[in-house]
Amino acid sequence: MNSKTRTRVLTGITTTGTPHLGNYVGAIRPTVQASRDTSTDGFYFLADYHALIKCDEPARIQRSTLEIAASWIASGLDPDKVTFYRQSDIPEIPELTWLLTCVTGKGVLNRAHAYKAAVDKNNAAGHDTDADVTAGLFMYPVLMGADILMFKAHKVPVGRDQIQHIEMARDMAASFNHLYGEHFVLPEAVIEESVALLPGLDGRKMSKSYDNTIPLFAPASQMRKQIAGIVTDSKAPGEPKATEGSALFQIYQAFASAEETNAMARAYAEGIGWGDAKQMLFERIDREIAPMREHYQSLIDHPAQMDHILLAGADKARQLATPFMRELRHAVGLRALSSGQVASVAKEAKTALPSFKQYREKDGQFYFKLVDAKGQVLLQSRGFASPKEAGQVVARLQAEGTAGLRELDDVLEPLTGDALAVLVANLQLLMQVAPNPSK
Repeated sequence: MNSKTRTRVLTGITTTGTPHLGNYVGAIRPTVQASRDTSTDGFYFLADYHALIKCDEPARIQRSTLEIAASWIASGLDPDKVTFYRQSDIPEIPELTWLLTCVTGKGVLNRAHAYKAAVDKNNAAGHDTDADVTAGLFMYPVLMGADILMFKAHKVPVGRDQIQHIEMARDMAASFNHLYGEHFVLPEAVIEESVALLPGLDGRKMSKSYDNTIPLFAPASQMRKQIAGIVTDSKAPGEPKATEGSALFQIYQAFASAEETNAMARAYAEGIGWGDAKQMLFERIDREIAPMREHYQSLIDHPAQMDHILLAGADKARQLATPFMRELRHAVGLRALSSGQVASVAKEAKTALPSFKQYREKDGQFYFKLVDAKGQVLLQSRGFASPKEAGQVVARLQAEGTAGLRELDDVLEPLTGDALAVLVANLQLLMQVAPNPSK
């Protein structure tokens, strides 16, 4: 399938901490499996700029970036079939962040969950509202918006707590498009409802903050020892044991097949000893992890190889980012001074240009209309189920003008006579002056 017709999916990976089994089951394994879908065009990046908001230890940032990148590659992410890169290797990202900053209202950022949580915490403690709140934390949603919009991502898989950031990215894109023309794709959030959450050694959610994790690629001897430390009840061998609420059983189930899980459940009912159950868990996990561990260790021992992979991914990403940034710079007026006369003509033309307006009605459907400089409606669409569908038709009209009209009768309100002639003239004018959104 041609890459231009594939759905572009983008995933960010925060570079803090050492990956553990919970990260593998909840994020790495399902995302790697999804990356093999030939109908998608996958972009996966190490969010090391984001990590600076949370961590001020340079060595830890560097080490974590290496460990996380090696974990994803060792777990099966194929850098030849996806675009896998380090955020800080794309200089266009911070430049786009600034352009988006200039179209994003401060009130929008005031409502960001992370910032509001910090403010609420300070207010509850009686501290200054913005105590210990960095501009980085406050501007974090804009940087995330740049990550997404730079590569015209159609879909961004996120948990429910991240939906707001996708909505903010859409707002930024819409604001920029309204001012400077249709340049950005409005992304859609893909809600990950079934993310597996593994319990840790103490039964609580496996998390670095609880210090109850089992590192993903720990040596086999260390993993065996940590699994032996999983908290269980005091039932002796021979006594039936409940699978419900058992951290050991939940972890086993995350790695085992349905048949293996049923066998372990029977063993619980028959009174398997905890020592034997933990040995079974270690053997089942190690059977999946051991083949990847050698590859992981090789990348850790040869960081230059990991650098080579990431820089190759950055080169691939910049083949899109560099020309797109050039387009955006021109759109906002950051142009060669020698083009001043052309720019002044374009500015005059822009005041007389028609423009597309996309909106949502109370019926829940999405519409667009083409209006002239005086606000008169030239073209009205019928309803679409999603903003993406409406945007695709707008993009086609901008790219093809009147050539696309005949094939779009089913989604456009019919026009005849003088109204059609006026529409054709305005579409031709729009094509002559407006930037091509397909570039």
